[in-house]
Amino acid sequence: MDKVAIVLISHSAKVVEGVADIIRQMVPNVSVGLAGGTEDEEIGTSIEKIQAAIEEVYNDQGVLLFYDIGSAKMNAELAIELSGYDHVVVVEAPLLEGAFVAAVEAGMGKTLEEVREAAENV
Repeated sequence: MDKVAIVLISHSAKVVEGVADIIRQMVPNVSVGLAGGTEDEEIGTSIEKIQAAIEEVYNDQGVLLFYDIGSAKMNAELAIELSGYDHVVVVEAPLLEGAFVAAVEAGMGKTLEEVREAAENV
């Protein structure tokens, strides 16, 4: 059975890689997409990278997007609009702690709303 998936968005590719390492070791049965940095590997965010990460992990249970700072949220919201998918939500939670809690909850088979709520209550 599919589980809620997670996309990590950061201005730094290294940040999302590190957070993903933690999640994948602790909760290997949850899909994690990465959107860190720009296309030319600079600091910043990329709508295209976010869209690609959503596409990579999307399933009928939905996808939660976690972001670090500033423009990452705006780009996440725009990527959702452009993706055309239902059940893709930006989460208001700390990137590391929120995404980790979400992965644990998703790994237990909880719904998109239950996972989002748990992450936002970190």
